[in-house]
Amino acid sequence: MSLHPRAELEHAASAIAVAGRELAALGYTPATSSNFSMRLGPGRVAVTVSGRDKGRLGPADVMEVDLEGRAIDPALKPSAETLLHCQIYARWPEIGAVLHTHSLVQTVASRLYAKEGHMRLAGYELLKAFRGYATHEAEMDLKVFANTQDMPALCREVESLLAQPTPVHGYLIEGHGIYTWGVDMAEARRHLDAFEFLIRCELEMRKLSR
Repeated sequence: MSLHPRAELEHAASAIAVAGRELAALGYTPATSSNFSMRLGPGRVAVTVSGRDKGRLGPADVMEVDLEGRAIDPALKPSAETLLHCQIYARWPEIGAVLHTHSLVQTVASRLYAKEGHMRLAGYELLKAFRGYATHEAEMDLKVFANTQDMPALCREVESLLAQPTPVHGYLIEGHGIYTWGVDMAEARRHLDAFEFLIRCELEMRKLSR
């Protein structure tokens, strides 16, 4: 039985708050950075309110928007990057959660690999943490997009990545951080943790190969 819309939003807000506390404790959400969301009913998304401390989220810090990123309650302001979340939900009906974080290694990697446009992840057993990847012999290119405040323009660039036939589970924005997602919050967290570890491995390999 489906929940009442208000109860559904409260349930999502609770799950987002738990994720926020855990990710803040890991150092993934410095200052008031990062934004998190979960799918609600058809055409509805729960997303963090702009400018809130992600390690101290409460029910009033998560709001509802439609798939165009428009606030249901005009008194609240969603994250400036809400359209990037909505883009994922609109493309893949099975996706239930989107996470955007700013960890140190994510941000450094986004700068180091911006010129190449991607970070190649290959030969790692942990690639199997991503849905659709069944072997360490798989290869994944983690795309790096240039940063911009023009969200519609960035969405158009991201769309070219999302439209490719191979499974896509995330991307970096230069000088910014990572976006990743999953069918539910647990899968989104698994993908985020896997990206964090693999990016750290690549940065360590880069240092050791000098």
